[in-house]
Amino acid sequence: MSKLASMDTLRAQFEDMGKDAKTIPNLLSLIRIILVPFFVYFFVTKRYLIAVIIILISGLSDAFDGRIARHFNQISKLGKLLDPAADKLTQIAITVVYFNEFRQSDDKALRMFSYVFLLFILKELAMIIGSFVLLSMDIVPQAAIIYGKVATVTFYVVMGFLMMFAPVFGALSKFFVLPSWLLMVLVVITAITTFVALFSYIPDIVKRVKERKSNL
Repeated sequence: MSKLASMDTLRAQFEDMGKDAKTIPNLLSLIRIILVPFFVYFFVTKRYLIAVIIILISGLSDAFDGRIARHFNQISKLGKLLDPAADKLTQIAITVVYFNEFRQSDDKALRMFSYVFLLFILKELAMIIGSFVLLSMDIVPQAAIIYGKVATVTFYVVMGFLMMFAPVFGALSKFFVLPSWLLMVLVVITAITTFVALFSYIPDIVKRVKERKSNL
């Protein structure tokens, strides 16, 4: 497929997504995207409690938009792209600020451990790039499967726990501080579930690409 044909296909995909785009679930996904820079701002300015509240609002909107879409039959092609995009941008923002925070830690082990957060960033960037490649091939990216849902829930639970009880930046760390070893174990578990989810998409992607090529 030529580059021009790929661009035309990608443009057609986005035009098609514009149909039935004005829905409450899509608005909620858009709000989650808008909240990302506010979260980053309040986190880097060390107003951690406000940052936690923003993530809670984002998480609640994420929990409700899918239910609203299914209940009121407002599922759209744009929503299938916008919802995971909001997730990915939020997760990238969280891992970037955590990486930066851990790199500045007085604990040498945590400074070394900070590089684990780069794995989350690379995974999300790979999925974003992969989604655009699939769209250019006239293939709509697959919605989250069970592994992806488990990985997303695990990510938010663990990262939220860190946001409240991690050393230095935990919003509630004056009441309880998460031991460094437990913190690292939880993050590693999250990384494992994240990459299991990533690899679980590969068989379906390969199958759909082969089907697409055979139909050309």
